[in-house]
Amino acid sequence: MRTAHNNALHVPVLTRTLLDFLAPSLDGDALLIDCTLGMGGHSQAFLDEFPELRVVGIDRDPAAIRLATERLAPFGQRFMAVHTTYDDVDMVAAEHGRDGKADAIVMDLGVSSLQLDDEDRGFSYATDAPLDMRMNPEVGRSAADLLATGSHGEITRILRVYGEEKFASRIADAIVRRREIQPLSRTRELAEIVRDSIPAATRRTGGNPAKRTFQALRIAVNEELDVLEAAIPRAIEAIRVGGRLAVESYQSLEDRIVKDAIAQGTTSTTPAGLPVELDTHKPYLRALHRGALKANDAEIAANPRSASVRLRAVERVAPTPHHLFNPEHDRGNR
Repeated sequence: MRTAHNNALHVPVLTRTLLDFLAPSLDGDALLIDCTLGMGGHSQAFLDEFPELRVVGIDRDPAAIRLATERLAPFGQRFMAVHTTYDDVDMVAAEHGRDGKADAIVMDLGVSSLQLDDEDRGFSYATDAPLDMRMNPEVGRSAADLLATGSHGEITRILRVYGEEKFASRIADAIVRRREIQPLSRTRELAEIVRDSIPAATRRTGGNPAKRTFQALRIAVNEELDVLEAAIPRAIEAIRVGGRLAVESYQSLEDRIVKDAIAQGTTSTTPAGLPVELDTHKPYLRALHRGALKANDAEIAANPRSASVRLRAVERVAPTPHHLFNPEHDRGNR
């Protein structure tokens, strides 16, 4: 396994901003749920900043659970890791929070540095590796399985929707033709097919032409958007009144899901034309920043990964009004 597991090389994105946004909800023996534990960078920053804080970290990747647990062992019982997907955030809060609620929740979406740095995981188009891309390599179908069994229409849809790839159909054509001879099994093979399927003039700008295809397959293999669509409403329901939620997204599909869920909570549902706002229709979330916060030039220079980040953060100011409550998003934790 060719892996660069050097924690010093991994710089969490917008850490100081996250600490400041969530600080008001983290007094005393508070609980923070880090839904995307990764190598434990954000968790460590919060544990260092707040001496009485407890952190529960969630990750689907067994390697992340192992490495972060080792890294954060000096914090003793103030930290524990849970091996699951982060749409179980409400269940984690119910088990570990006071009165079944968390005081704050943080999510840093997308693929982690741990996964990108491990060349054998197949997340990167820059190195040749098995075409896997599973965040939990112990379950589910790999990217190679998807490309070997998916129809032309399914592959086209994945590339077009999840990667916003203009040449999705041409790439799918090439993949289907190639697998009739030999199934794709290596990242280099896929990267070459993508490059050859895209017109030369288009390849001259916009970075590596395989980037969108690899993003799309990673999202599909790990069902990332389905998990996120379930996780955001559950996270909102899992924080106490006065608690806070912060989410870092790195591409438009993720950010749109986060934005829509937050918009529902920050918008009054009082019917138009009424002279007063009805108490039961007031917003139950308060945005901590107008729109999505982006990294400034200094942050990007210090940490290039932050160039595409979109941070949205909210405070829970009231319970969810009954007419908006969706039991599928709560599973009994209210």
